[in-house]
Amino acid sequence: MQLIGNGGERFDDVREIGVLRGGGLGDLLFAVPALEALAAAYPDARITLLGTPTAPAVLRGRTDAVHAFEELPVVPGVRDSGEGAPTLADFESRLAGRFDLAVQLHGGGRNSNPFLLRLGARHTVGTATEDAEVTERWVRYVYYQHEVLRALEVVSLAGAAPVTLDPRVRVSDEERVAVRDRLGVRTASDRSGRLVVIHPGATDPRRRWSPDRFAAVARARLAAGDDVFLVGDATDVPAAAAIRAALPADTADRVHDRTGALPLTDLPAVLAAADVMVGDDSGPRHLAVAVGTPTVGVFWFGNVVNAGPFDRGRHRVHLSYVTRCPVCGVDVTQVGWTAERCAHDPSYVDEVEPQAVLDDVADLLRTT
Repeated sequence: MQLIGNGGERFDDVREIGVLRGGGLGDLLFAVPALEALAAAYPDARITLLGTPTAPAVLRGRTDAVHAFEELPVVPGVRDSGEGAPTLADFESRLAGRFDLAVQLHGGGRNSNPFLLRLGARHTVGTATEDAEVTERWVRYVYYQHEVLRALEVVSLAGAAPVTLDPRVRVSDEERVAVRDRLGVRTASDRSGRLVVIHPGATDPRRRWSPDRFAAVARARLAAGDDVFLVGDATDVPAAAAIRAALPADTADRVHDRTGALPLTDLPAVLAAADVMVGDDSGPRHLAVAVGTPTVGVFWFGNVVNAGPFDRGRHRVHLSYVTRCPVCGVDVTQVGWTAERCAHDPSYVDEVEPQAVLDDVADLLRTT
């Protein structure tokens, strides 16, 4: 496959590559195709991912594109918080001068480019806003661009051509079977043998479909004999509780709620065991794509540009076309670091109807 964008020649004698990608689970997964491209372009190089503890929890042993992980220090605009994180001095003392190539996949570069450049790599590539310090080779950061393609365009500057567009996170068949066996999905006579995973959360509350809508999906799939598995972190516990409260009592043995309790290291296997995953524009939905599980996603239309799945054979999207805050009327299409942000957090996606989502769940169960 050809390079994305202007591209560039591969650098010579690259043995150590450092890739900066912090942020949340979705941010990490958007970088995985770029990591695979680097691994293919520089097969003799050791790739170290500079990120948060999310990275090894999800990727260690599940990809061949990353060989080592280094936890980022707390630095404004690079990592805002992190208990037990290394100090900046310690981080730099261990890594300065190590890398032949350093790759910035972390935002527009205002903070991340100076941070990366302090490591003293022989070569650097990255993005840059108009007011950011630039790397050796760089491409302009423009907010509306799919994050996977943005990262692939950056590594193309180092001569790394794409080998995949979807992130890939490896889960074994044995892991899938073990999850389903623990739940009794495969053997119980009163079950359909299908498992639907639901994640009722998103980092930004405006991207969250309301619990009553997720509950409508869960009720319908339970009525069809499916098992339902609720996932999410501690912030999603209230939504999961509201969903459970809206479900028939006689289906309780087929509702598996591990919200706030499932270790992140176990999430790939749970998602891979599902027949379909339903969620907002969120990290778990992106992880479901990476492990090969069909998804039905509820998106604000602007987020599809940056984060939507690429195919429709396995992944469906339902779009909400809200352009102004329902409370104050501010234009919400102007997003990114320069955008006006009002103080209101209503759902921008509740105009999506549960029946439309259910129709796609049923279609994916028939066709994938």
